[in-house]
This record gives sequence, C-alpha cells and structure tokens, in this order.
Amino acid sequence: MTIRTALIPVLTAVLMASPVVAAESAKETCGYQADVVAAIQQARLDRVKERDLSDVLITDETSWPENYNAAIPLIAPWIYDQKMKVIRNEDLGAVWNEQCLAQSQ
Repeated sequence: MTIRTALIPVLTAVLMASPVVAAESAKETCGYQADVVAAIQQARLDRVKERDLSDVLITDETSWPENYNAAIPLIAPWIYDQKMKVIRNEDLGAVWNEQCLAQSQ
C-alpha cells in the first residue's frame, strides 16, 4: 500500500518548523508522526467520527509531544478516506514511519 507521498514531506516540514521538533532526530519525529497515525487509525476502528477526532485524541493521554496534535487534522482525512478493510488489515503507523524515514534521508 502506498501513502500519498506528497503529504509526508509537507507534514514533516510543518512539524520541523517548531523549535522543539527541530532538536529532535528524524527517527524521533517520524516515530511521533507514526504514533499520531496509529492513534487516528485506532480511533477510526473505534468508530470515532472524524469531526470529533481532535477532541477525543487530545483528551486522551498521548505518546507524542503536544505540538504533534497539529498534525491530527492534516492526517485524519487520509485515514478516514481509506476503506475499512485497509484500516483493519494494515498498520498505517508502520507504513507512515517507513515512508517518513525514507523522505528524511
């Protein structure tokens, strides 16, 4: 399965603009992005409505720094556009991490 590769560099650039993220390595940044993707995927599996997604994920205890919450509305449409078969059977977080690391080299 392929990810819209144009989305990854844009998101990475947006997140890297933050001074906190600039000090992080590409591995850490991609890992946090992958965590966001995995959380959105799980929310979709849990039937959270896209319009409620940010509120639900932000109120939950997250494994990523707060500035990565800005990525939720950017990534959510891509995940919510996927068929449920993909959501149930693919690890989108792992795919995102792999593509992100490839982009940052």
